[in-house]
Amino acid sequence: MRCPFCHVDNDRVIDSRASQEGYAIRRRRECLACKRRYTTYENIEDLAIKVVKKDGSRVPLDREKIRRGLERACWKRPVSDEQIEAIVAAVEHEVFTHYDNEVESRVLGDLVMKHLRELDQVAFVRFASVYREFKDVRDFAQELQQILSDKRRTPK
Repeated sequence: MRCPFCHVDNDRVIDSRASQEGYAIRRRRECLACKRRYTTYENIEDLAIKVVKKDGSRVPLDREKIRRGLERACWKRPVSDEQIEAIVAAVEHEVFTHYDNEVESRVLGDLVMKHLRELDQVAFVRFASVYREFKDVRDFAQELQQILSDKRRTPK
């Protein structure tokens, strides 16, 4: 593994532990050249599930694409990288558990929104506005009205 700081290929593993509900290994490393520390993740790659997009095309499931979408939605929100990673892992786990070869992009977006709604409602609306392709303010208002009515029904 090359150090992301000095690019030397000489490090040691300080700590290894299961991550993402056991679907990855988190390794804390220290570069022996510059002495800086960084974290790497080892993930399963064999499972090749395809995402069926709206236009019918099929692309490989890309956890980084899910992460980027979440990071954009959570920009300047009180959401940590660990919380984003937990959502990515949960979505990936649900997909691998319930789908063998293909999953529709609509299902994937709904899974992300389900987890994001529980975490941060502003980030949820941001994600929904892109995912559901809101056209105007009325679309935002309808989504907010739904959130507000759900809050009224939920006991405190």
